Amino acid sequence: MRVIVTVVEKITSEAHIDIPDGLNQSTIKQHIVDRYNTGAISTDMNIYQVEFESINAQIVQENSSPNLHKHWR
Repeated sequence: MRVIVTVVEKITSEAHIDIPDGLNQSTIKQHIVDRYNTGAISTDMNIYQVEFESINAQIVQENSSPNLHKHWR
């Protein structure tokens, strides 16, 4: 028997970064987004909290479609 299990978690990460002084709120947001998009922040990220959201289990028999779909929350 093969079971496909899917776990959904909400992961909260935090990074402590230095940004230039004197930026307005819009510029600060753009600076952070730009650093994240280039991967500059991802190396600084530390997992701060993980919240379990749901788990799915699907039993699959060979050569047939799934015959059971179970969802726990």
